[in-house]
Amino acid sequence: MILPYNISLNSRRYLCGALLLITVATGCNKTVEVAAPTNQISSEFAYSSDASATSVITGLYADMMSTRLNFANGIGGFSVLEGLASDELRNYLPATFNLQLQQFYTNTYDVNGDYFWSELFRRIYISNLILEGAGASNTLSDGVKNQLLGEAKFMRAFAYFYAVNTYGDVPLALTSDYRVNNTLSRTPKDKVYDQIIADLKDAQSLMGDPYFKGIIPGTSERARPNKGAATALLARVYLYRKDWANAEAQTSAVISNAAYQLETDLKTVFLGTSKEAIWQLQTVITDNSATFDGNLFILRAVAPGTSDQNPVALSSMLLGDFETGDARRTTWVDSFSVNNNTYFFPFKYTKNSSLTPEFLMVFRLAEQYLIRAEARAQLGNVVGANSAKSDLDAIRSRAALPGTTATDKESMLAAIAHERRTELFTEWGHRWFDLLRTDKADEVMGIATPLKGGAWDPNHKLLPIPFNEIQINSNLKQNPGYSN
Repeated sequence: MILPYNISLNSRRYLCGALLLITVATGCNKTVEVAAPTNQISSEFAYSSDASATSVITGLYADMMSTRLNFANGIGGFSVLEGLASDELRNYLPATFNLQLQQFYTNTYDVNGDYFWSELFRRIYISNLILEGAGASNTLSDGVKNQLLGEAKFMRAFAYFYAVNTYGDVPLALTSDYRVNNTLSRTPKDKVYDQIIADLKDAQSLMGDPYFKGIIPGTSERARPNKGAATALLARVYLYRKDWANAEAQTSAVISNAAYQLETDLKTVFLGTSKEAIWQLQTVITDNSATFDGNLFILRAVAPGTSDQNPVALSSMLLGDFETGDARRTTWVDSFSVNNNTYFFPFKYTKNSSLTPEFLMVFRLAEQYLIRAEARAQLGNVVGANSAKSDLDAIRSRAALPGTTATDKESMLAAIAHERRTELFTEWGHRWFDLLRTDKADEVMGIATPLKGGAWDPNHKLLPIPFNEIQINSNLKQNPGYSN
């Protein structure tokens, strides 16, 4: 695939493609009924009313859930691919059936692989279109306009967060003008983070606490981001930048919000009714599996690797890290036995009926507790009331585990890292990104990658810039360790 903001992709075609998300949203969510023109949807039409403009942004979310091949979930998602890249998942599918899975599993990437690049920049491009279209509209109500602008800024920040953590320095595209974007060089990661923070602060001020369904605020569904989602991502960004004080402040804003509560029953955490959810993506598929992650992970009929439907299972490295008595091990992990072999798989998502739907979790409260625990430990607030220990123990207690025995900064940070591993496994690549941001990747993957059949190369902490993008834009330079 070629980068969506490139001149090689016709600007008009991508504009229409973005606006045609209205059709996707209308087909999957009947809250907004918009009749599209038979041949083309103009930008003027898209932003002429609250309903039509809202359909563009809801279509963006529906698009993220409409296929198992994109970055959000399924076989092309961060949860699977970065789970393979780290030490969470084992790949059973031969490379002849899916080369990409094997490349991530052995940490050997191909410069001809697009991986997440086009997916992420497509969302950035569409976010820019929404910011320009909604921003220029004189017909939208103030409330809806602010919400849409806030969501678009949030989505641009969200996509850029994953872009800088998978590719490092990336082009900073803040317009839909291909004449500008076609010549962009890679912007230093720190400056991209500055823009992410600016976008998220704007999103916080533009959006409120209520969740929107269509143009109506106040729904119990958390399928579109709100101020809480922007705050949760901002807390994560501050954590990654080692800005401990701001990470603590942002997480405290979320944790103190009574709308969010840790679910006491682990079986309810990933339901569409979860009070722990800060932002989820609603399913748009019609079979009995609510998410593509659940459809891919759950083993029921055949051993993993028989087809690309169920290619992976949990690694022995992850399974060995659960403590005795950890309720997450018995609730969020299941097993399947065939031919005298037993395979363990993630069971956070199950094949539920429509009466007990699961949404794809993107941000949840448990992560915020773990972010605050780490920030507090780094700031020297290790034990006592309102400390790293109290935050960590809130997560451990829910998992039926005793309080942590860590009493000093270093042991507490190690305990938090362990807890992140067993709490957030197979969710959006947390383990892989944790290894990178804490400078543990060489230590851990130097052992894990050979066990997976590869040879660890420290340069492969970052993915290669797709070669076809470099051919089109000579200002893009390749990451170290990759040759074109």
